Amino acid sequence: MSIRVIIVDDQAMVRAGFAALLSAQADIDVAGEAPDGREGVRLSRTVHPDVVLMDVRMPELDGLSAARELLDPPPGVTHRPKVLMLTTFDIDDYVYEALRAGASGFLLKDAPPADLIAAVRVVASGEALLAPSVTRRLIADFVRQRPAPRKDPALRLNGLTPRETEVLELIARGLSNQEIAAHLVLAEQTVKTHVGRVLGKLDLRDRAQAVVFAYEAGLVRPGDSA
Repeated sequence: MSIRVIIVDDQAMVRAGFAALLSAQADIDVAGEAPDGREGVRLSRTVHPDVVLMDVRMPELDGLSAARELLDPPPGVTHRPKVLMLTTFDIDDYVYEALRAGASGFLLKDAPPADLIAAVRVVASGEALLAPSVTRRLIADFVRQRPAPRKDPALRLNGLTPRETEVLELIARGLSNQEIAAHLVLAEQTVKTHVGRVLGKLDLRDRAQAVVFAYEAGLVRPGDSA
């Protein structure tokens, strides 16, 4: 089955360029475009895309607010697409907040075409975090500027086993499942099982939210390295 995508951006040239690039892929179907967040939400609820490419800064309704509406829909709305945020800046408070809201990751608008195509496929497959190290840097810089960890996440860590806590820490440090498996000398399938349990116990949507959670819980701090 093709991956259904909609593109939400207030710049017509950006929408046209992304649409042309993605439509040329045999496994991707561009189901529509929208010039602002409000229209993007309406379009998403009409065509039910798998992935929404969402610009951060737009008129009418910004990308953050639109992402929140899509990822936390009102009663009666069951469709929740994966949301990939598009931004001109690699350090952007809105992107951080979007990750907290449940967006699957972010991509710079000037990223190479191959990166955009790969991002759509990765997010659609459920991997959710396009570039762990980049997303980690974004969150680390934000936390460094505004150090205000909440108590609730730290308390929720108590529900994890020591191994699950270790896996969460490595996710937050930017390691892939394969790298975590090598680091802990485990089978990759075992790591996948641990990751699934971590997400389930903490009620997290995906790895992007897990990275945010780990920083807010104080499990990792800006400047830490694997």
